[in-house]
Amino acid sequence: MSTTPVERERPGEIAAGYLAAISLAASMIAVVYRPVRLAPFAILVGLVAAGMAGRHSRLPALAVGIATLAWLVGMTIAVLTSRPIY
Repeated sequence: MSTTPVERERPGEIAAGYLAAISLAASMIAVVYRPVRLAPFAILVGLVAAGMAGRHSRLPALAVGIATLAWLVGMTIAVLTSRPIY
């Protein structure tokens, strides 16, 4: 009987996934509440997750892109509606 071994993720990749999820959540909050406070945090956490993740992990890269886009959209909304940005 021949079975293929199950490939397990390294602990760093699992932690990177959680950090990417935190970055995505902070990005979505930054769009509607104080983008200068939350979006840089989300971008930084996303970059840390991308550094920890393996080469083939797409979620951390997606988190960095979405965090950057959330900063841009959040700043645009805040300026157009005359809401505080920080």
